[in-house]
Amino acid sequence: MIPSRVESRFDRVALAVGALALVALVVRLVGLGSRPVHWDEARVGYWSLRYLETGYLTYRPVAGGPLVYILTRTSLSLFGASDFALRLPVAVVGAVLPFVALLFRSHLDDDETVALAAILAASPILVYYGRFARGDVLAIGFTLAAFGFALRLFDGEGRRYAYGLAGTVALAIASSGLGIVALGCLAIAGLLVFDHAALVQSSLPASARLGEFAARARGKATPAARAVLVFVGVYIFTFAPRAGVTDDAGLYSPGTILGAIDVALFDSVRRFLGVRVEHRYPDGTHEFLPYFGEFLEVLVFAALPVTLLGVAAFVVDRYTSGGPRTVVSAATYWAGASVVFVPMLAEVSAPWLGVYAVVPLTIPAAVGLAGVARWGRRALDAGDVPRIAAVALVLLALVAQTGAVATGEVYDPSDRDTRLAHYAQPSHEFTSFRDNLSVWVGPTDDEAADVLYYGSSMYVADGVADYPPVPEQWGERLPMAWYVHRVGAETTSATSPTELRQSADVPPVVVAPADERATLAPVLDGYVAHEFDTALWGRPIVVFVKK
Repeated sequence: MIPSRVESRFDRVALAVGALALVALVVRLVGLGSRPVHWDEARVGYWSLRYLETGYLTYRPVAGGPLVYILTRTSLSLFGASDFALRLPVAVVGAVLPFVALLFRSHLDDDETVALAAILAASPILVYYGRFARGDVLAIGFTLAAFGFALRLFDGEGRRYAYGLAGTVALAIASSGLGIVALGCLAIAGLLVFDHAALVQSSLPASARLGEFAARARGKATPAARAVLVFVGVYIFTFAPRAGVTDDAGLYSPGTILGAIDVALFDSVRRFLGVRVEHRYPDGTHEFLPYFGEFLEVLVFAALPVTLLGVAAFVVDRYTSGGPRTVVSAATYWAGASVVFVPMLAEVSAPWLGVYAVVPLTIPAAVGLAGVARWGRRALDAGDVPRIAAVALVLLALVAQTGAVATGEVYDPSDRDTRLAHYAQPSHEFTSFRDNLSVWVGPTDDEAADVLYYGSSMYVADGVADYPPVPEQWGERLPMAWYVHRVGAETTSATSPTELRQSADVPPVVVAPADERATLAPVLDGYVAHEFDTALWGRPIVVFVKK
């Protein structure tokens, strides 16, 4: 039985966390479909639609983890093909993140637990990329949950936490290739916490502590085996191919299910190593310092309160009586390892990488925020006006910086000054293409082409881009490919004006690089030209629309 006072306190904490999760959901859903999709989102949307139409899916490391496609396909099938439905799965997972704070309540005080939920709900970078169809928030969110389950497991609080740990580790891996990096950084943090315990005078030797772990593990072979089965089951479900229009192995095809399991367990590993390790060099290498510097810039700009509170709390916790606390040290080490290894192993430098350090920093930041609030309450009780003013200024500065970043970056239209937006994010003017395309194309019932991509840089043979990997030319069609496909338009390609002159029926919409406008204008008599930037700056296209 739980004592009524403890149960009541827990209920209050759980209710507060639930309220913050509701806030997190609202701030992620408001205007979710208003921003035009980033090129990476367009890839996810296009291939998720292909999966929905054909039933075919197979893991390709170049396209990211399979989980985002499984979730997005479900969302598109339920709510239709829209930017809102495309981003909805990530938004929902991001909104659930505050509940993960409850896993840490045995290592955090009540106010620290609520503060952790609040930071996870409202941190601008988590809100921005919680409204973005990539697997990064999924990967780091499941890794945070794995950390919470691991702590509960080591505290001996029940075998069900072993199953939670196994499942969340598999989901983190299935979310993104960087999920493996996040889990590796967490493992490094665990080793550092285990090792530095040897420096505490009252601590047992490492051999004795390992012996204790071994003793606790003995007799628990059955729960461990079940946890392994949970991991394998989740891993197979996410990585196994789905057979559709081809004769490949499929998880839901009785005659090929064993082949699908083999592909999931072994071929997925070979593909990952082949793309991310074996064939990464030398073209996949990059200089570390530029990536490292840009990573730190994101932390300073988009997560300054979390960074400052986290570092300050770590220092205070480490050098005051009663410290260091395991959860604070482990989370800070995890963040530190992420600062080094994420920019080192990432293939592109992008603002979304910051979530891999911000999420672990939320734990010490929550401790710091709760500490500041306690200091303020004590000053209020004592009537200490200078301390009250100091606390008020600190809290006001933290809220103001968070609010300024949130309003200016998350909800305002994207432009070249938007720090959280990656280069491949179209500017707000591109919404005109999105909103008018279905009108420009008109009915799409017949088999005639509706959209023509012009130029060698956009030429792709029919069917080549149905599944990843795809030629570089298909990338030049982004993000238009998602919008064209979602309205059901048929596409074709041409590389010279002669092909257009000889065509009996040029499609009603022609898309080309902007520098081809002078070439196409004389050929496309009766068409109106519109120009758009498909990135925050540069990469202009011209769209000819039949009058």
